[in-house]
Amino acid sequence: MTLNMVIEHLLIVCIAVIFTIILGLPLGILAYINKRIGKFILWIVDILQTIPALALLGVIMIVFGAGKTTVIVGLVLYSLLPIVHNTYLGLTEVGPAIKDAAIGMGMSKIQRLFMVELPLAFPVIFTGIRIATVTSIGVAVFGSFVGGGGLGSILYRGIHIQNMKLILSGTLALMVMAVVFDFGMSWIEKRMKVGMGYKN
Repeated sequence: MTLNMVIEHLLIVCIAVIFTIILGLPLGILAYINKRIGKFILWIVDILQTIPALALLGVIMIVFGAGKTTVIVGLVLYSLLPIVHNTYLGLTEVGPAIKDAAIGMGMSKIQRLFMVELPLAFPVIFTGIRIATVTSIGVAVFGSFVGGGGLGSILYRGIHIQNMKLILSGTLALMVMAVVFDFGMSWIEKRMKVGMGYKN
């Protein structure tokens, strides 16, 4: 295992998470604004989450071919659920009294959404981003089966040649990455909640 493989793995995950946020936030907002469309959106992201990661990557590979693009697209689709769901949930949980106060101040629906509701919902949204990030670190391992590289290639090689040292080193690296990201993002999440006066 080399540092380049670790960096490659993290780069794939970071790019995927960025695109997941870009796609997931608007979908979550749309689900909140339009309840009928929202049911369909939430249903779709639920279905995507139930598809085995390797099977999903295999289907995507038919379109994009083997390589990092397939892995990134797969991670985006697989990680949509927590971001879409938490965006919808966070906006839904904004208190009616706060919304009424914003209306009383003469804010339009768009102003209320971007100036009041989204900022208040962001700690919950950030929880979804944290879950998506940690999930992507593990799921990205399957990228080696579609030519995506990363730490999955270490595990694949270790299993293929029955080298326990390679398997353990790859697994340990993944565990450390997941724990570091989860701990760091959890700390940020708690700071945001404290800053906004959350009780828990």
